[in-house]
Amino acid sequence: MHALWSSLGRSSNHVENFIVSFRKVAGLLLLAACSSAIQRNGGQLTGAAAPQIATEQFLRAANAGDIQAMSTQWGTKDGPARETMDRTLLEKRLAILGCYCKHDSARFVSEAAGADGRRDVRIELKKGNLVRQTTFYTIKGPGNRWYVENMDIASVRDFCGNSGTSASR
Repeated sequence: MHALWSSLGRSSNHVENFIVSFRKVAGLLLLAACSSAIQRNGGQLTGAAAPQIATEQFLRAANAGDIQAMSTQWGTKDGPARETMDRTLLEKRLAILGCYCKHDSARFVSEAAGADGRRDVRIELKKGNLVRQTTFYTIKGPGNRWYVENMDIASVRDFCGNSGTSASR
């Protein structure tokens, strides 16, 4: 009988050890998942509290040639594009947009309701003697954060590769 209780005691200890080990592994997996979510976002808050702010921060980053900072403001209703888009493609797209957004000064012109809850932010950009107005299309993403989703690149097509010495229109 003593042998039976001893083996039951050992079985019980094995089960308890298994449960404790399982809980430890589950806890570590949970911790790792939370940690990777923070690392993926770099712990940095993305988007902006308002459409105009998202646009201004995007333009400031583009003017500085800071693709990483641009990627915190460029996104969709699902959040920053850097979390949903192929990194190489995103960096190429932002580098091109950065060229078109390079400016000497920027001035907020207006903000208006856009399609499907978007907000259209109109900005005047100056580069040398070039002066153009363009529209940035912003959208609300997770956490009530606003992202630049698109822009009217045709309005500033002559900014890229131009020193800013063409006639103003």
